[in-house]
Amino acid sequence: MAKYSEEFKLKLVTEYLCGNLGYKLLAKKYNMPSPSPLKNWVRSYKEQGMDGLKRRKTKKKYSVQFKLDAVQFMLKTGASYLETAVQFDLNNPSLIARWLKAFRDQGIEGLKPRLKGRPSMSKKPNKQKKKEEKKITRVEELERENELLRLENAYLKKLKAFRENPNAFHEKHKQRSHSTSKKKDSD
Repeated sequence: MAKYSEEFKLKLVTEYLCGNLGYKLLAKKYNMPSPSPLKNWVRSYKEQGMDGLKRRKTKKKYSVQFKLDAVQFMLKTGASYLETAVQFDLNNPSLIARWLKAFRDQGIEGLKPRLKGRPSMSKKPNKQKKKEEKKITRVEELERENELLRLENAYLKKLKAFRENPNAFHEKHKQRSHSTSKKKDSD
């Protein structure tokens, strides 16, 4: 719900335009923390009439090009947020402030619309499957590493044995080759 109703805004604007009280005194009279909203209402009322005070019922979506035009207008002319809002027929100058900040932080990408809200519940099982796949790949990765370490260990053992007694290694292989050749001859 809006903080201030349209009737309240119109009452203060007309009282300002017809009366002798300034922004600060009117804000104080109606227990407003700051005169800034009142200034914005008066200016919007002067530029757009009653439409400047109305709160939009539906959330209007602005194109990236529209946002970019508004931001570039403000940067080129040095106009304030309110002047830019009036120029582009917006009743909320804080929109321009958000667009400008997003443009400065992220460039044109910051002006593109984003998905809002929570993701649907149907997506959660898919994420769980992906996590399981990652676990499986991690397990496979560890098994692969384990196998490589076993091979390296066996190689180092054989290398050590060869260095200690190189002749024993050759004799062992000669015996194998003789035993395999005998088997081939007998077949």
